[in-house]
Amino acid sequence: MKNYTVTVNGRAYDVTVEDKGGSGVSAPVSAAPAAAPAAPRAAAPAGGAGSVKIEAGASGKVFKVEKQPGAAVKRGEPVLVLEVMKMETPVVAPQDGTVKSINVSEGQAVEAGDLLATMD
Repeated sequence: MKNYTVTVNGRAYDVTVEDKGGSGVSAPVSAAPAAAPAAPRAAAPAGGAGSVKIEAGASGKVFKVEKQPGAAVKRGEPVLVLEVMKMETPVVAPQDGTVKSINVSEGQAVEAGDLLATMD
């Protein structure tokens, strides 16, 4: 029997694998959640939340924060960049306005629908 740690969608599992012999194929015997490594903490919202929410369209990792709270943005202008499936994907302002808060930090893992930023 061999023990491995497998990470699936950011969650780590301790897995015990038994060699059945012959074919060289191993079969999982048990899987129990393991303590996942600590994710980077989200940046605290600065200056309060705005009325327009900017949410993640897909799961990924925050690659770069392009704008800071207080920055004026035009519709379609990147606020931050996510790395989704090894591709840099800009997250853009849905309208003209001012960034009120950035709710994530670079390197942080996010899921689809997570609040990334707010603006007015």
